[in-house]
Amino acid sequence: MKNLLIIIVIAAFTLLITSNVQAKPKTKTIYGRSLDGFARVKIKNNTTESLACYVAIDGFKIKFRLMALRESKWYTATDKGYNYRNFSTWCDFLALHPEYLKYKVF
Repeated sequence: MKNLLIIIVIAAFTLLITSNVQAKPKTKTIYGRSLDGFARVKIKNNTTESLACYVAIDGFKIKFRLMALRESKWYTATDKGYNYRNFSTWCDFLALHPEYLKYKVF
């Protein structure tokens, strides 16, 4: 009976740990300023998989596909009042988001 209880506790603990694990692609978001002083951003894909991504600023999203081990182009704000905190970026594996197949490739 005691052994059964130990097995149940170990199984429950294992399920608890594995259910919280999420696989996210390894990316790097790079912020900078253009020569004119506008904030800009680009995303670097550090995986060997294609990614579905977007860059958003002030509610406007630009969706694209990012190939393995590549960087996107620079996305520049249109107002000098914006900074890196105004950008929102997101990437996930393209296989999980096939609707991104219609967007431009970088």
